[in-house]
Amino acid sequence: MDLKKLLNEKQYEAVETINGPVLVLAGAGSGKTRVLTYRIANMIQNYNIYPSNILAITFTNKAAQEMRERVKNLIGDEIEVGSMWISTFHSTCVRILRREIDKLGYNKNFTIYDSYDSKTLIKQCMKELNINDKDITDREIASKIGSCKDAFISARQYKLENEKNFRENKIADVYELYQRKLKENNALDFDDLIYKTVELFKKNEDVLGFYQRKFKYIMVDEYQDTNGSQYLLTKLLASEHKNLFVVGDDDQSIYGWRGADIKNILDFEKDYEDAKIIKLEENYRSKANILDAANSVIGNNPHKHLKTLRTNNESGEKIKIYRAHSDKDEADFVCNEMDNIIKDKNKKYNDFAILYRTNAQSRLFEEKFLSRGIPYRLIGGLKFYDRKEIKDIMSYLKVINNSLDSVALERIINVPKRNIGDTTVNKLKEYAEYTELPLFSAVLDCETIPTLTPRATTSINKFASLMSSFMRKKDEIKVSELIDEVIKETGYVEELKKSNAPEDVSRIENLKELVSAAVEFEKNNEDKSLAAFLELNTLNSDVDNYDEDADAVVLMTVHSAKGLEFPVVYMVGMENGIFPGTASFDSQTEMEESRRLCYVGITRAKEMLYMTHADYRMVYGKTVSYAPSDFISEINKDLKEYIGVEKKKFVGETGNSKFKGFSGFNTRSNGSFGIASSKPKANSGEKSVLDPDTATIGLKVRHQKFGEGTIVSLSKKEEGTYATIAFMSNGVKVLRLDIAPLQLA
Repeated sequence: MDLKKLLNEKQYEAVETINGPVLVLAGAGSGKTRVLTYRIANMIQNYNIYPSNILAITFTNKAAQEMRERVKNLIGDEIEVGSMWISTFHSTCVRILRREIDKLGYNKNFTIYDSYDSKTLIKQCMKELNINDKDITDREIASKIGSCKDAFISARQYKLENEKNFRENKIADVYELYQRKLKENNALDFDDLIYKTVELFKKNEDVLGFYQRKFKYIMVDEYQDTNGSQYLLTKLLASEHKNLFVVGDDDQSIYGWRGADIKNILDFEKDYEDAKIIKLEENYRSKANILDAANSVIGNNPHKHLKTLRTNNESGEKIKIYRAHSDKDEADFVCNEMDNIIKDKNKKYNDFAILYRTNAQSRLFEEKFLSRGIPYRLIGGLKFYDRKEIKDIMSYLKVINNSLDSVALERIINVPKRNIGDTTVNKLKEYAEYTELPLFSAVLDCETIPTLTPRATTSINKFASLMSSFMRKKDEIKVSELIDEVIKETGYVEELKKSNAPEDVSRIENLKELVSAAVEFEKNNEDKSLAAFLELNTLNSDVDNYDEDADAVVLMTVHSAKGLEFPVVYMVGMENGIFPGTASFDSQTEMEESRRLCYVGITRAKEMLYMTHADYRMVYGKTVSYAPSDFISEINKDLKEYIGVEKKKFVGETGNSKFKGFSGFNTRSNGSFGIASSKPKANSGEKSVLDPDTATIGLKVRHQKFGEGTIVSLSKKEEGTYATIAFMSNGVKVLRLDIAPLQLA
């Protein structure tokens, strides 16, 4: 490989820097995957480094697979690539724990709980501790436990830190009981995979030493998205040789809400004083106008690592800003524009992506696409493995693989119905707790439980016999054959066939698809065991299943789009209160992360970028009107054009109220937002009459007859100024401001 010809100057420097700590600040579209793959190939071919001494960590299975394929193509040796660890944090940790977790008192065939299983177990713990979910929700407790594990805070430590806080103390009690029950079930939740690996290393110096010697060269992608436990894991592994090569971009740190700590990348030089910093600032993805728009937005955030993306690409079209009358108009506009671009520019449906801030925003677009016959793929909707019938069969497989998994066992003990009702299950659980045995042991010993009826005992014995036969076969037949047998022998499909419900027909199809997924797994994986199949599907994310070749429009959140790129991108719902969200107006830190998220969204576009917002939309069943997003106003004027409507002077671009999300912004208890008038509010008990000259789009007003509403558009005519007002209870009205009885709300 002639690396100097294949790479630009900074990419070459990164690829050739082999030893010592290195931080590569890689801007969007600057070729970081190219750097990572060429560096691995260079290390193996030109520096004779054993592939097994290299650990490369990414954040998605899709990225890991892509990296493996690229390295294989570069070095042409599949065996060498196979001996190297290229995987996600979680997959890396599972691989270590499958070998070593017995040192923490677990069996190596542990189950990995998904969010549904975790919530089920948390609810059990809450019930046992008499915690009312009206006082503290299972969602709040799950979030708190996850945050603790991300920061490597144990249940005991959390309880000690919150002894004087009644609420937090209750959460700590659930956390402690939850961890104990996980261990009894020989199960780990998703956050445990990294947490327990760090715990393993901290408690077993010999185990840590082995992996430190094995992984002499460590590479971490998307370092800005690492949390506390991931940071500790990386630091522990790299502390022996200090050959740590991390790639990231502080401008793309967008996962603070799920534990990512931007300090990990900002403080890299403090952790490794002799670290080398390399900046990749040449963008190969986007047209110049799109890149300049991204730079102008992110420039409003404070920077520790200064860098400016540049490109040799042509300017391209300006950013198109569309102001819709309503959210339905917004969806219609997107559909019409796509049709026009497909005709005029010879594009396909998979050239388009609709990006939004929250999953709830997809509904209107899905309805429009369905009515107009536009094929689409929804990333982040109901996952295949979240469907009831799939979770049922997967729970059978979990118990077959790990009989200690009481959560999975409780789910399927009476599915399909076999006369083992809740009363019987509770008696089994009471016996298990009394004898301090797993629930499946109680199932096997059911004849010795005096509280069970003969009928219940017969049903339980049949179930135990069925499960035991599956367990005997699990190592003798393929996973696909085992799934097929479970579906048939349990009578699951027969019960669905008896149903007249149309959704049960599709459930049967989904079960066939599960068998197909297992066949595909057997073709593509060296480890074809049941444990590996369960593991793979627990660790998969939505983006891992995204098929770039499918000719369909992609609908996804901006968070899900990170790492992807599309010729044409629509960023919809660009309004204050949606993007940025409400929390951003109370916190500078939140606003900065929202701005980074906007930067990520903009830089997904290669050729064309649209930003749309609406005069009013339905949110939680109410008509609301939000001001255009601050982020639109932060894009330089010469980089954007307003289309589809008469050019209007948008609030936030007058120079008087470019409020950075804080000054002049009213938050109402009903969730609607508007720009505050410069005229001061009347004293308590008085009402301030609206002055037509101070009326602005987004202003909250009150009418004697129509009640409270929001100005969504203004039109000046010879006889006076007319306002289109969306009233909360009386729809949209057009009123002349100098004669209408309007007051400031």
